[in-house]
Amino acid sequence: MSIEIKISKSRISYKTAIKILDKRVEKLKANKGRELIWILEHPLTFTAGIRSNENEILDKKIKIIRTNRGGKITVHSPGQKIIYFALDLNKRKKDIRKLIGLVEKSIIEFLMFYKIKGKKDKKNIGIWVNNKKIAAIGLRISKWIAYHGCSINIHNNLKQYLKIVPCGLDNKKVTSVYSEKKIFIKNAENKLKEIFIKNINKI
Repeated sequence: MSIEIKISKSRISYKTAIKILDKRVEKLKANKGRELIWILEHPLTFTAGIRSNENEILDKKIKIIRTNRGGKITVHSPGQKIIYFALDLNKRKKDIRKLIGLVEKSIIEFLMFYKIKGKKDKKNIGIWVNNKKIAAIGLRISKWIAYHGCSINIHNNLKQYLKIVPCGLDNKKVTSVYSEKKIFIKNAENKLKEIFIKNINKI
């Protein structure tokens, strides 16, 4: 199937990105639009999923954006790559577990390219390196349109996680590509594009 690939070089605000994503989802529901994989970065933003709790906000001064994605509270910031999807499972396989598995597989393959061994955790969704979370996944399904996506910590400021209980977990258990390998990755979006297209088309 034909998927539009969108790569944004400049940072996109969370609210702007979600408005664009929601419009694409509505078009897919009406059978009028193309599926989408969108790779971007956000400025510093704290978001709360549908399973979040107020006691997970440690710094009461931060502004939280409530969202309809799955999951709990997380932070997006420069140096973290976001991969948003709008996928029509009506025209693919109506298999949410397989979709999540393919997203996990894509993140693990991306990390392996940089010689970082990422793993899944049956109890906690996301990808882990040495028991520290390096990537988060938060999807929503509406009329078999799958949207939202995942984030991967590349070289973002991990101190921002100290202001929250990220994804309901101990905030010391967070890492990034830079923290693991002390490398700055340029043009990570190109490798992400290659891997995600290959795997998403398996569903």
